[in-house]
Amino acid sequence: MCIFASENNYTMNRIEYLIKEKGYNMTSFAEKMGVTRQNLYAILKSPSYPSLEKIAEALDVPMWKLFASDEDVSVNNEKNIMCPYCGREINVEFSKKESND
Repeated sequence: MCIFASENNYTMNRIEYLIKEKGYNMTSFAEKMGVTRQNLYAILKSPSYPSLEKIAEALDVPMWKLFASDEDVSVNNEKNIMCPYCGREINVEFSKKESND
Protein backbone atom coordinates (compact mmCIF):
# COMPACT_ATOMS: atom_id res chain seq x y z
CA MET A 1 0.00 0.00 0.00
CA CYS A 2 1.33 3.42 -0.94
CA ILE A 3 0.70 6.06 1.70
CA PHE A 4 1.46 9.67 0.81
CA ALA A 5 2.34 11.00 4.27
CA SER A 6 3.53 14.37 3.04
CA GLU A 7 1.76 14.38 -0.32
CA ASN A 8 0.13 17.80 0.07
CA ASN A 9 3.39 19.48 1.10
CA TYR A 10 5.32 17.78 -1.72
CA THR A 11 2.62 18.69 -4.24
CA MET A 12 2.58 22.31 -3.09
CA ASN A 13 6.38 22.52 -3.36
CA ARG A 14 6.29 20.84 -6.77
CA ILE A 15 3.67 23.29 -8.08
CA GLU A 16 5.60 26.26 -6.69
CA TYR A 17 8.70 24.94 -8.49
CA LEU A 18 6.77 24.65 -11.77
CA ILE A 19 5.36 28.17 -11.33
CA LYS A 20 8.90 29.56 -11.02
CA GLU A 21 10.19 27.32 -13.83
CA LYS A 22 7.53 28.77 -16.15
CA GLY A 23 8.69 32.30 -15.29
CA TYR A 24 5.92 33.37 -12.92
CA ASN A 25 6.07 34.56 -9.37
CA MET A 26 3.21 33.66 -7.03
CA THR A 27 1.47 37.00 -7.56
CA SER A 28 1.61 36.88 -11.36
CA PHE A 29 0.48 33.24 -11.40
CA ALA A 30 -2.42 34.06 -9.07
CA GLU A 31 -3.44 36.79 -11.51
CA LYS A 32 -3.25 34.31 -14.40
CA MET A 33 -5.51 31.96 -12.39
CA GLY A 34 -7.92 34.81 -11.61
CA VAL A 35 -7.46 34.56 -7.84
CA THR A 36 -5.65 36.53 -5.17
CA ARG A 37 -2.23 35.44 -3.98
CA GLN A 38 -3.74 34.46 -0.62
CA ASN A 39 -6.40 32.35 -2.36
CA LEU A 40 -3.72 30.68 -4.47
CA TYR A 41 -1.85 29.63 -1.33
CA ALA A 42 -5.09 28.29 0.15
CA ILE A 43 -5.74 26.32 -3.06
CA LEU A 44 -2.21 24.89 -3.02
CA LYS A 45 -2.49 23.92 0.63
CA SER A 46 -5.50 21.69 -0.02
CA PRO A 47 -6.12 21.44 -3.77
CA SER A 48 -9.25 19.88 -5.24
CA TYR A 49 -9.14 17.88 -8.45
CA PRO A 50 -10.72 20.72 -10.48
CA SER A 51 -8.17 23.16 -9.02
CA LEU A 52 -5.32 20.86 -10.01
CA GLU A 53 -6.74 20.65 -13.54
CA LYS A 54 -6.84 24.45 -13.77
CA ILE A 55 -3.30 24.78 -12.40
CA ALA A 56 -1.95 22.22 -14.88
CA GLU A 57 -3.75 23.98 -17.73
CA ALA A 58 -2.43 27.40 -16.68
CA LEU A 59 1.11 25.98 -16.47
CA ASP A 60 0.65 24.15 -19.79
CA VAL A 61 1.82 20.83 -18.31
CA PRO A 62 0.18 17.41 -18.02
CA MET A 63 -1.44 16.99 -14.63
CA TRP A 64 0.99 14.27 -13.54
CA LYS A 65 3.82 16.83 -13.61
CA LEU A 66 2.19 18.56 -10.63
CA PHE A 67 3.10 15.47 -8.60
CA ALA A 68 6.39 14.24 -10.05
CA SER A 69 9.23 15.42 -12.23
CA ASP A 70 10.42 13.57 -15.31
CA GLU A 71 13.27 12.20 -13.20
CA ASP A 72 10.86 10.98 -10.50
CA VAL A 73 8.95 8.88 -13.00
CA SER A 74 10.87 6.07 -14.63
CA VAL A 75 9.68 3.55 -17.16
CA ASN A 76 11.22 0.08 -17.23
CA ASN A 77 11.28 -2.44 -20.09
CA GLU A 78 7.82 -3.77 -19.23
CA LYS A 79 6.50 -0.23 -19.51
CA ASN A 80 5.56 -0.04 -15.83
CA ILE A 81 5.94 3.24 -14.01
CA MET A 82 7.64 3.38 -10.63
CA CYS A 83 5.79 5.31 -7.91
CA PRO A 84 8.00 8.26 -6.87
CA TYR A 85 6.73 7.96 -3.27
CA CYS A 86 6.98 4.26 -2.40
CA GLY A 87 9.03 2.84 -5.30
CA ARG A 88 6.49 0.18 -6.25
CA GLU A 89 5.56 -0.51 -9.84
CA ILE A 90 2.35 0.91 -11.23
CA ASN A 91 1.11 -1.26 -14.06
CA VAL A 92 0.01 0.85 -17.01
CA GLU A 93 -0.80 0.21 -20.61
CA PHE A 94 0.54 2.57 -23.25
CA SER A 95 -1.12 3.02 -26.61
CA LYS A 96 -0.67 5.43 -29.44
CA LYS A 97 -3.70 7.59 -30.07
CA GLU A 98 -4.56 7.80 -33.74
CA SER A 99 -5.45 11.18 -35.20
CA ASN A 100 -8.61 11.56 -37.29
CA ASP A 101 -7.21 14.54 -39.23
